[in-house]
Amino acid sequence: MAILEASNIGKTYGGVVALKDAGIHVEAGSVHALLGENGAGKSTLIKIMSGAVAPDRGSLTLNGQQVRFRNTGDAALHGVAVVSQELNLFPDLDVLANLYPVTGPRRGPFVDRAAMAEAAAPVLDQLGLNISVRTRLGELSLAQRQLVEIARALLTKPRVLILDEPTSALEQASADRLLNVVRVLREHQVGVVFVSHILEEVMALSDVITVLRNGEIVMEAEERQGLSMAEVVTAMLGDRPVPVTGKAAVAAPRDAASPDQVGDAGRTRAAEAGRTAGGELRIVDAGSRGVLADVSLTVRPGEILGLAGLAGSGHQATLELVAGLRRADTGEVRLPSGRIVPRGLRRSIAAGVAVVSGDRRRFGLMLDKPIWENIAQVRAVALGRDGAFLRRTALRARARDHGERMSLRCASVDQRTGLLSGGNQQKVVLAKWLDADPSVLLLDDPTRGVDVGAKAEMHTLIRSATQAGTVTLLCSTDVEELASLCDRVAVFYRGKVAAILDGDDLDQHRILEIMNTGQN
Repeated sequence: MAILEASNIGKTYGGVVALKDAGIHVEAGSVHALLGENGAGKSTLIKIMSGAVAPDRGSLTLNGQQVRFRNTGDAALHGVAVVSQELNLFPDLDVLANLYPVTGPRRGPFVDRAAMAEAAAPVLDQLGLNISVRTRLGELSLAQRQLVEIARALLTKPRVLILDEPTSALEQASADRLLNVVRVLREHQVGVVFVSHILEEVMALSDVITVLRNGEIVMEAEERQGLSMAEVVTAMLGDRPVPVTGKAAVAAPRDAASPDQVGDAGRTRAAEAGRTAGGELRIVDAGSRGVLADVSLTVRPGEILGLAGLAGSGHQATLELVAGLRRADTGEVRLPSGRIVPRGLRRSIAAGVAVVSGDRRRFGLMLDKPIWENIAQVRAVALGRDGAFLRRTALRARARDHGERMSLRCASVDQRTGLLSGGNQQKVVLAKWLDADPSVLLLDDPTRGVDVGAKAEMHTLIRSATQAGTVTLLCSTDVEELASLCDRVAVFYRGKVAAILDGDDLDQHRILEIMNTGQN
């Protein structure tokens, strides 16, 4: 018998049908994977199941009794906890306050922080999150904040746990640890809804699979053991060909390379052509006290350099140096124009640097504004390249051009950005920066939480922009993405570049080995 069941759910936003007669049932001691492309309706169904959104029609039952949760807090009181892809945390509060945002152990009329910390300690340890609970949340990395969100859900001791892209910001070791936690929850008869764009995780962990396409169920509660990954992808995409990510994803845009240029030879020609477009990005003997030491890298226009490493190894700090977010105590960073990277992100942007973050809600978007306003923010507003008086008609037209090029799924560019799926929101972030025609493109986990189809489209756009002469640096928690998309990968270990891989040496296993050992 299902613990939680959603039946015949319908939901529309304006003229966009998000769900049509959709549903899912969650059984005790089972991991139910919910899959679909970005915009298929997964997040909407999850929000309805967890009380964040009310359905237009349909029903929700818990232990056979019809329910209608007032909000996510009400759902949690009934034993339904959700870990959202878009983190719902308070950056100005400490970790402990975020773990217990509504209620917690009390001593008389007062909150018992000591008891809260004692209860939280084993959960944090189980997730491998070794931090002080007094740390302000805003000081944590995106991966650490994602683990805090997961810990908060686990502390409610849920009977149903909904995980929406829970490993999207995690490195492999943290992701593996979380998946083991899910297996333990299954053994304790917790029902788990698992949403992930990483199909290898889905096939390894789930018991049954449901697939949504265009708001409708196209595969319902199929036993995972009887399915191949190819069948799952076909259910997600329909009659469209299976997309190719990474190096082979170069061919799609009108201005990109032709199919016969795919692969290493195509990448080499692109890099050669890009050298004539401008100067190189040069990082010379750069150091930052306690974080980086003697880092030297050169990146040519038309080339994608990957930056890989475990948390705190220096790859993220290097990206921050180029963005002007971190000061180099020693050495220097020179942009393709020849000038030293200015201090501060605003000045770096004016100097031609673009920063695409996977943490789109915190750094990338104004969710309450229309799509066209978000796309116009850098070029037209921050840089003032369209003059003192902005013409909305022209800005909308340019936003539509970007939307068509990126296959953005929306009713119109006047649609509120917060109503888009996660993958389509990330496309808007990328469009906003490409609209400014940067000379340096910094990508920080740009495909976090993005499905296989949208990831292939974004890889194509990134490669196309790079081929036009942009210098591109990519940090990613997805080692496969680094190996498949980048021309070279600099692997960091304890603040230094341990190796630079290219050609036949550039593969996932080599990257992971050096990340963990520092040995080339």
